[in-house]
Amino acid sequence: MIDLDITQTNQAIDRLLERTENPRHRYLLQTYHRHRYLEIAGRYEEIFVPEMTVPAPEYHFYTAGVPLTLSGRATIEDLYALWTQTSECIFYAEDERLAVGDNLICSDAIAYQQHPAPALVVRGLLVDDLEATYLRRTRQIMIWGYDDRGRLLGENVWELDPSSATTIKLDPADVLTPAAAAELLAAHIQPLPPFDEETMAVQR
Repeated sequence: MIDLDITQTNQAIDRLLERTENPRHRYLLQTYHRHRYLEIAGRYEEIFVPEMTVPAPEYHFYTAGVPLTLSGRATIEDLYALWTQTSECIFYAEDERLAVGDNLICSDAIAYQQHPAPALVVRGLLVDDLEATYLRRTRQIMIWGYDDRGRLLGENVWELDPSSATTIKLDPADVLTPAAAAELLAAHIQPLPPFDEETMAVQR
């Protein structure tokens, strides 16, 4: 059995919120927290509401040694939809270190993403069981950018050393579906506070 708990994926965010007083920084951390759990729970449509994401976000990935850029809501929403269908929206994080600024959040973490075997094969990765589900474990750096109203501009995601990534075959009992994740995370997905222009605006 894997020693990972989906409800602890955002624990580094919770710890940083406990010691963050700046209202704008708290707001960015709260939207980051909500985004990640909505994604894992398969509730990706809620990520694209006007108060959370700009109309035309842009994502940059460098995973498994392959660069990929996705532009526009429809393209990115299609990716989230695919990951929800294949249960690849299931992520875990450990040993995460975070920093927050006025217009970005930076994360350095050990990241785990769940994949069915065929999805790994398509990416050129070797598996020993095409019927199995795996976790891909990598050291990952992320920089998420935000506009002046705290809306996500896009994600930048890098695997630091793809050659050091490991693939863990899951016991069927450890495979998590988005529906199961949604049930586990329901109490952890909190609404955002209203954006207060007076206290949360960027100070130029």
